[in-house]
Amino acid sequence: MTQQTLERAPGTRPGRGRAPRRGLLTAAAALAVAALLAGHRLVPGDAGTLLDTGLPWLGAAVPVLALAAALRRAPLAGAAVAVAAAVWAALFGTAFLPASPSGGRYDLRAMSQNMYAANPVPARTAARLIADRPDLLALQEIRAGASTARLDAAYPHRVVRGTVGLWSRLPITSSGPVDLGLGWPRALRAVVATGDGPLTVYVAHLGSARPGDTGERDATMDRLAARVRADASGRVLLLGDLNTATTDRKLGALVPALREAQGDAGSGLGFTWPSSFPLARPDHILYRGLDPVDAATARTPGSDHDAVRADFRF
Repeated sequence: MTQQTLERAPGTRPGRGRAPRRGLLTAAAALAVAALLAGHRLVPGDAGTLLDTGLPWLGAAVPVLALAAALRRAPLAGAAVAVAAAVWAALFGTAFLPASPSGGRYDLRAMSQNMYAANPVPARTAARLIADRPDLLALQEIRAGASTARLDAAYPHRVVRGTVGLWSRLPITSSGPVDLGLGWPRALRAVVATGDGPLTVYVAHLGSARPGDTGERDATMDRLAARVRADASGRVLLLGDLNTATTDRKLGALVPALREAQGDAGSGLGFTWPSSFPLARPDHILYRGLDPVDAATARTPGSDHDAVRADFRF
């Protein structure tokens, strides 16, 4: 072989030696997405909490990476994207399966709404909620006035503690505040008399959670969870703004001791905040001792949260 041939050999077929490396960056990115999805609980501290909250949105990277793999004609990258897609589907895919038909029959409808303290039209918000005919309606960030007056006229039974309240078509036999350690009432416990026995209802608005600052939320969650775990009631509903996304590890303080109605009987991820473009679900209806047959969100005027609704059979 001549020196000229030796000099030409490495470049005779440009890219032949680089072909196996095609799409490596795309493959690495896809595997990173899969790893974050599968192992998000291993990420510690505030970064882990932020990752938990935005976890479903990691799925948005999958079609982008799939397109990149297709354009690069990179089988390795395509396989890695398939892994990421499979992990996302395992975590969230069942939320989009059709719910079991209930025939529209239910024994109890519950709703929860963060009214938003600066709500410019609370009476309209209340009217929209009443239109769904809930038997139990839990509100957070309430202000006395037009909103509660309309609700008081529509519901014969009510209990208000601080900025949270419960309006009921069924008799409320007992009630009291639940101390979350915030210095003013933001949670209550009530017992409602149903035709099938007593039902314990908690209404709660936990402390705020912000990126890098979840201490207040965590402390109030621990207090609420301890109270619920100590409650011997056979049937329990917990309604409210828990400032904790469904995927947030902190919700584990309550789940699976209680179950999430949206996850068991709803369709989709049920995001509620912000109402202009919902990105997360801090609003929840949790239960035990009941059978959920439907769950959904409801757009309401004036609030920065959508409402949540669930129907149950005894």
